[in-house]
Parts: sequence; C-alpha cells; structure tokens
Amino acid sequence: MKKNKENTLAWLMSGLFGILAGVFLTFGYQLETNDVIDLYDKNAMMVMLALMVIVTVDTRYVWRNYDMARHGGRLFGIIRLPEKGDENEFSKRDYLINLVSLVALCIPVFLAEFPGFFVYDAQEELNEVLTRSFTTHHPLFHVLLLGGVIAFVHKLSGSWNAGIAVYLILQLLVISAVYAYVVTYLQKKGIGKKARVFWILFYGLFPTIVMYTLCSCKDGLFSAFLLLMTVFLLQMVEDVEGFFENRKKVVSFVAVAVLMPLFRHNGFYAYLVFVPFAIIYFRKKLKPLMAAVLVLPMVLYLLFSSILSIVCNSEGTHHQEMLTVPIMQLARVYTYDGDSLSDEDKAVIESYIPKENLKNYTPRVSDLVKVGFNNKLYEEDKKSFWNVWIKVFKDHPVAYLNAWMLTSYGYYYPPAVINVYKGNTVFSFTYEESSYFGYEVEPPGERTSFIPVIDKLYKYLSIGSFQQDATILHLLFSPGLYLFIYMFVFAYRLSKKRTGEILPFLPMILTFCTVLLGPTYLVRYVLYLWTTLPLLLVRSCHGKEKAAV
Repeated sequence: MKKNKENTLAWLMSGLFGILAGVFLTFGYQLETNDVIDLYDKNAMMVMLALMVIVTVDTRYVWRNYDMARHGGRLFGIIRLPEKGDENEFSKRDYLINLVSLVALCIPVFLAEFPGFFVYDAQEELNEVLTRSFTTHHPLFHVLLLGGVIAFVHKLSGSWNAGIAVYLILQLLVISAVYAYVVTYLQKKGIGKKARVFWILFYGLFPTIVMYTLCSCKDGLFSAFLLLMTVFLLQMVEDVEGFFENRKKVVSFVAVAVLMPLFRHNGFYAYLVFVPFAIIYFRKKLKPLMAAVLVLPMVLYLLFSSILSIVCNSEGTHHQEMLTVPIMQLARVYTYDGDSLSDEDKAVIESYIPKENLKNYTPRVSDLVKVGFNNKLYEEDKKSFWNVWIKVFKDHPVAYLNAWMLTSYGYYYPPAVINVYKGNTVFSFTYEESSYFGYEVEPPGERTSFIPVIDKLYKYLSIGSFQQDATILHLLFSPGLYLFIYMFVFAYRLSKKRTGEILPFLPMILTFCTVLLGPTYLVRYVLYLWTTLPLLLVRSCHGKEKAAV
C-alpha cells in the first residue's frame, strides 16, 4: 500500500512538471514568434498535449533510475554527489584559497571593462546623492552606498572612474566572499576536488555571473545575500537546535535577512511570505527565540528603511512599480482594441496613464508606458482605476493574459532571445541584436579597456548576436533552462515528501514569483537562478546524509 501511494505521488509530481513544461514551451514559442497566445491553434494545442505526456513519462523514468543509482554517483564525470557519512573538516585556509581564486578570476574582466559596468540606473542613483534629492524608487541603502563611495573617492581623487572602480572592487570582494563561503560549505558537505574546482570556475568565469559581480546595479549584491540566506536555511533545516545555539550563525542570519531586502524591495515581500511557512515547518521544535529570530529581520528592515527615508527626506513610493501588469494590460487593450472601449472608459484610462504614454506601448517592456502613471490621482481614487480594469478584463481576458505573459515568458521559455530593449538608444549605443546585459559605462564614467579581446567578448555576449548565433550554447545563458532544472528537482523532492529540502529555497522561489509581475524579463532580476544552482546538490537530512539531487 505504501509503495502504491509513493508511486502515485511520483506520477502526480512528474505530471505537474510535464504540464508546466508543456505550457511553458508551447506558449513561450507562440509569444516569441507571434507576440500572442493562440488557444485556437489546434496544432499547437496538440503539440502541447504531446509534450506534457512525453515529459511526464520521461521524468518518471529518470526519477526511477535515479532512485536505483543515487548513492555515490557523479554528474558529467566531474561533479561528485557526496555519499552518506560525517561532514568533512575544512580550515580557514580552504576558504581563503577559494576567495583569492574567485577574485583573481574576475580581475582580467575588471581590467577589460575598467572601471566596471556602471549601468542600469547607475547615473540616476549617483545623481540622487550628488543633488541630495532622494526617492524610494531605488532602494535608499544601495543609493547611499553606491553614490556615497563614488562621490567620496571622486572628491579625493578628482576622478569619477576611480570612484566607480573603488565601489566595484568593494562589491567584488563582498560577492566573492559569499561565493567562497558557498564553495567551502559544499566542501564540508563532501564534494570532491574536481567539483570544488568546477564551482570556483563557475562563479569566477561564467560570464552571466561575472557581469553582475562587476556591475553597479543592486542585483549582484541582492543575489549574493539571497544565496547566503539559502545556505543558512539549509544549515537551519539540517540541525535547527545546533543552528540556534550558535550565536554567530543567528546574528549572521538576521544580518543577511535584513541586508537582502535593502537591495531589492521585493526581497522583503518574499521573506514576509516565507516566515509563516518556516514557522509551520519548524512547529514541533519552535521556541520563542527561534520565532523571534525569524520575525526580527522584518522589524529591523522596516525600522531601518523608515529611518533612511526620514533622514533622506525621500519622495513616496511610485505605485506604477507595483501596478506594472495591470497598467500593461490596460495599455494593450487600449492600443489594439481601442475601438471596443467606450469614451468614458478611455477617459478614465487616460487620466491614470497619459495618452502619449499609451501610444508608446511595446509588448515586452513597460518602462515607456508606466513612467507617466498618475500616482497622485491613484492615491486619491484607487477605486476608479480598479473598476475600469475589471470592466475591461471581462471583455478582453485573453488580451490581459497576453499582456502579462509577454513581459515574463523569457523567464520560463529557454530558447527566448532576450532583446526587450530593441531599438532603444542609451548613452553609447542602440540596442539592436540583444539586450542580454547593459554592458556600457554611463556618464560620468568612461570605459578604458586594458584587455580589448575580453571586452569584445563581453560586448558580443551582452548586445551582440550571440543568442542568435549559438542557439544551443545560448541555453546555458537562459533563465528558462535553470528554471526547468529547479522545477525538475523540486518536483522530485515533493514526490519523496522531502519538503525540508525545498524550504531553504523558498525565499528564492517567492522572489522569482515577484519578478513574474515585473516590468519585463531581464537576467539581472533572476541572477540567483545561476548562483544558487550548486546548492541543489545538498540534501538536508538532519546530519545523517550529505548530498544528492
């Protein structure tokens, strides 16, 4: 009876993965090629159904064979899956070797892109500090950190490049320290020497990761702290009593849980939703101290953020950041089906979203539409906005679905070409073939490449035709591929009722859910899909087993 139940659950989870895979691949293909989902395309629907069945059966077959040969295996002959046994010892020397190796691997790219990638709102954040005019659009902590360091070094040296370089070197050290800790943690769990080298090279050489290690945007540090939190949660699940008896670990966890949302607001919402799940999971061992430690980061974050906002006299929140999806849904109907709207409905929509912005509607990115959103009117009268949104939805549900999925499908369709900014002109170039990464150095910085060949490579990967030229290799650079890996692994763990091996990843999962409601699909919003990947090797079995997928 027990085996039958386990087999049924395994089929249900493999079926869930198969259904999601079929939907993502079919809808993703339609959106990539036609900009719309066509539910009336019988061939597409048949292909989707076939994909669901094939992926479900193949997944169940793979899981069954994996169960038979799980212990002591290797992935690709390189990455060793640790066997049962006691944890390995490691020294500070191991950690320092990992740290120095990671920093050394990034130095050539830093010299090639000197003073580093100063891009993605970098100029705007610096100007906030220089003009003492702050908003909460960008996290104030990051604004003050970035702008403060650059302005201070510029005052001492007279060079903006020097200020940008110093800031990015400091960021490089912090992020590399986190990656070194992760590799050292994997060593402790029992990975082999080859696997240690593999993951060091992965963190230190893989272009997608290095881009953000050396980029001024907040996403690099945010992803690093989210990664570190995941490691702490793995340790917590493995030995909850031992974790909370270790003061250093407890203080470090609280600090990381506060720092993470200080670099991206959605990190707070992800952690807020995570806490109840953690309390439910640990309920049998829950003590007042543990509950307090889990809740404390939220209190400290809100307190610290409020203090920063008061001290900086910052402007209020821009509602359009939270309303990206409904704004784009209304804009799509207004643009493509405007004749179906009444004059009254059009007038209401135009009162919240100016007509000139509605004319700038582009399917894959909301920036040009939402920028003119009337925040003052929304604060005074939210009801009218939502009334017209609901009214239009009743007549155009598929248009709403298309509007939402067009700004997010790049996250779950592996072959998607990330070129959402095509045609947009920035400071030093116009996006044409790709907008995978920002690449440039915004003023007042100026690029001085000391290793041009590496600079050309990163330019090709960032804004060149790499995604079209290398259709297979490009998948390794696609967030969709990594999402499929996580879904595959988590579905397997659910089939085994190993929820303790999913809980540590829950903040990352919830953070990913928030970006599905974001302005567009960009790698920088989901960098953690790459950086957290090695932790899938770790199994948290209360100290009894070390690792396996």
